[in-house]
Amino acid sequence: MSRKTKISLAVIFAILIIDQAIKFIVKTNMYLGQEISVFDHWFLIHFTENNGMAFGWELGTNWGKLALSLFRLVAIGFIIYYLIRIIKQNYSTGYIVTISMILAGATGNLIDSAFYGMIFSQSNYYSIAQFLPPDGGYASFLHGKVVDMFYFPIIDTILPQWIPIWGGERFIFFQPVFNFADASITVGFFILILFYKKFIFK
Repeated sequence: MSRKTKISLAVIFAILIIDQAIKFIVKTNMYLGQEISVFDHWFLIHFTENNGMAFGWELGTNWGKLALSLFRLVAIGFIIYYLIRIIKQNYSTGYIVTISMILAGATGNLIDSAFYGMIFSQSNYYSIAQFLPPDGGYASFLHGKVVDMFYFPIIDTILPQWIPIWGGERFIFFQPVFNFADASITVGFFILILFYKKFIFK
């Protein structure tokens, strides 16, 4: 096994372990909608779940959920193929690490979609989910919900009345709730955009 392969695997497994450990702790210790303040009101652990993509975006209906899970599975297969290829072609370590981050993040959320419905009871607003419930999980294979928890409402204010259309309404930035896997994908993409030329044309 080459050095770059070992680095790639180390990145992937580290991200997956951290991501799944955080989700397991949140899922089995918090009820849906519960919040824990980490840094005043700027950074909260806010337990929520979604049926779809990163940062809480969704595709409606069970068919939409299944289609998204299958798309994610195909995308992961393509990224694995591409990662193996660039390792064999001896691309830069930075590029390999970046692709590994994106792969790990996508895989982390796929694990939720594929298995969480089978191994957890339903989370709700008044009780905590159970791991491996005796009556079975809350959904079938590929129909589980993705666990999100990181919430950074850095700005939470009421917009001035003089602003057209939205005046007087509540404005929150940054509103989406996300998880460690989402962060890994996002950071990976930003690094890829910023350093693509350096990675490829070194």
